[in-house]
Amino acid sequence: MNNCAIIDDLRSKRETQRDALDRILERAKAGNRSLTPSEARDFDSTETRIRALNDRIEELDEHERAANAAALGYQKYAFGTGSSPTATESRKPSMPGAAIITREPEVYKREDAKTSFFMDMLNVRKHGDRNALERLDRNNRMAAERARANGELRAISTTNGSGGEFVPPMWLEVEFVKLARPRRVFVDLVTNDPLPPGTDQLNLPKVNTGTATAVQGTQNSQIQQTDLTTTSISSSVTTVAGGQTVSLQLIEQSPLNIDDVILGDLAADYAMRLDTLCLTGPGTGGQPTGILTLAGTNSVTWSGTALTGANSLYNAIASAISKVYTSRYEAPDAMVMHPRRFMWMLAQQDTLGRPVIVPAESGPNNALGILGPKLNAQGPAGRIAGLDVYLDANIPTNLGVGTNEDRILVLKSDDIRLWESHIRAEAFQQTYANQMSVFVRLYNYASFQAGRYPGSISVISGTGLNQVL
Repeated sequence: MNNCAIIDDLRSKRETQRDALDRILERAKAGNRSLTPSEARDFDSTETRIRALNDRIEELDEHERAANAAALGYQKYAFGTGSSPTATESRKPSMPGAAIITREPEVYKREDAKTSFFMDMLNVRKHGDRNALERLDRNNRMAAERARANGELRAISTTNGSGGEFVPPMWLEVEFVKLARPRRVFVDLVTNDPLPPGTDQLNLPKVNTGTATAVQGTQNSQIQQTDLTTTSISSSVTTVAGGQTVSLQLIEQSPLNIDDVILGDLAADYAMRLDTLCLTGPGTGGQPTGILTLAGTNSVTWSGTALTGANSLYNAIASAISKVYTSRYEAPDAMVMHPRRFMWMLAQQDTLGRPVIVPAESGPNNALGILGPKLNAQGPAGRIAGLDVYLDANIPTNLGVGTNEDRILVLKSDDIRLWESHIRAEAFQQTYANQMSVFVRLYNYASFQAGRYPGSISVISGTGLNQVL
């Protein structure tokens, strides 16, 4: 059986499953009732089989398009050389000159009221809408293909279906990265990897004590032999989730695309929450251990009042850098602080009233620090002591004895790891039907580990960090 015959057979099976869905819905409609628990289970399992068939059909279609494209290329460039093509080489598209689809347009677009992610999820659960299910599945496949193209290993399920789970539209991925990043500055600075599927805890091996070398006293004498010992460090997988109850009227009748408002806001809050957890998480109650609560980091205390001079903040920064060198034997590459601390530093002046941190355009001479071309909430805002400075408003400002201090972090960012899966969304009408409401849920899984090399992190604290403009 060739590819075309297999695809036709799969499509026939898919139509059979779709007819089964229709029969389930027709029985409920004829009785003027909702689906029974048994019917709901049958609906979900049938929907799952349809998705699996969709995936297989899409995979075979892609192979067929690739083979057709290769055949066209051969006909264009190889025919006329005097040789006859083989049977395989003679394959042609079903229609001569048919277009080969190289890239599909996005299924859901920002501010596009014609196609709504929420509405499609609702219509699949409520009406078994085939077109809506196909759009959602196509969006899932496009997200998975993009992840594979980017070398990611994130688990994107297109066959689960038990709870109406789908990958949010691609415009949200862009929103999540571009617009929500200023709210997750620290976690985007550290090493980010895809979260492996099927686990609730990550374990990393670690060398506890190392080998050793020594001078051989005499020829043929015993050389130094010290066995290394190993241990491991673990980090649990954290679930970060949020939801919103939305009226059915707002989804169906609003002239605005409510997807933009709710999904964008949930994604922004998720970004802020994850960043905060990785900074200050206590390591209990399903939360990660943040770097401000991590044991073994380098501590520097500063109680001065000035950026320069004796007992200055600049001296404390130099000490923090030195401690990373001493503990990790490598250089730190970033400094993270609250925006209020950087603004306070910008306001500091020397004895002649000149700013201590000057704009790069001024051609600084012997400057303590350099302000970037512009204040940047996403990338580095400037450089101090050879380190790029990143501003993160999620650093707490209620620390210390007076509950009014912030913190400055000096770190080697690639020593810190974050594993994160693909953000997901679901829609439920159950238990809200008597209110004509829908519950929309967005969630994701992540695991954070800063304990591989605690010595690569220095934390500056002290009463000097309570000064504000």
